[in-house]
Amino acid sequence: MNALLRILAWLLAVALVALPVVAVLNGWVGAERWPLSRLRVTGQFERVQDEQLRAAVAPYARAGYFAVKLEDAQRAVERLPWVESAQVGKKWPDVLEVGVVEHRPFAHWGQDRMLSERGRLFPRPSELAGARMPHLDGPDARSGEVVDVYNEALAMFAPLGYRVTHLAVDARGSWSLTLDNGLEVMVGRDDARTRLQRFVRVLPQLLVRQARPLERADLRYTNGFTLQWGQPRTSSISPPALPLAVAARAHAAQASST
Repeated sequence: MNALLRILAWLLAVALVALPVVAVLNGWVGAERWPLSRLRVTGQFERVQDEQLRAAVAPYARAGYFAVKLEDAQRAVERLPWVESAQVGKKWPDVLEVGVVEHRPFAHWGQDRMLSERGRLFPRPSELAGARMPHLDGPDARSGEVVDVYNEALAMFAPLGYRVTHLAVDARGSWSLTLDNGLEVMVGRDDARTRLQRFVRVLPQLLVRQARPLERADLRYTNGFTLQWGQPRTSSISPPALPLAVAARAHAAQASST
């Protein structure tokens, strides 16, 4: 009986010590005594608003210094538009620190997303729907490869004065791109880079003295490619009008020759 009483007494003593600690760590008590009353934000950003950050972390800051759930607060900040990544910490006695990295858009991705300079995909903000950036597309897992091929294609066509505006790889691994003059290039799956290099080498020769615009090139052949030409370009500038006397003489000369 005495042993049982000693055990109960020991458990009671442990509970009396542990319960206040548990209460503080869970925010049941102490939130008012050790509040997180200041927010310190670091990072270079333009579009993320301070008010948004405060609203995101406020529910977690109310728990106080010891009970704040930093990981939950971090996830709340990272759900904000334009936030690529965040770090949330605390500093004694009352500071909640938030470090923010903002998305820096590099290209449109698919129908309604964008790709950041760090290779992160994020929903496209409405204000960037018409932004003049390259349009890329493909399986999300291949976004890094798509950027690599885009940069290589950009370097290939730049000496010819063309810019790559669209580049995509489909689910089967077939590549295609579009230039700023409207030329569509179907590259295919195998040896995409080699085929592009071969096409770029002969493109100036294909266009020399050619009145018709090249609209489509299909490179999906082992030893060559097929081309689709548009209608001949017509000048919208009318020939200059002849002076009346000159026109009359030309008419008279034509009449006498008949």
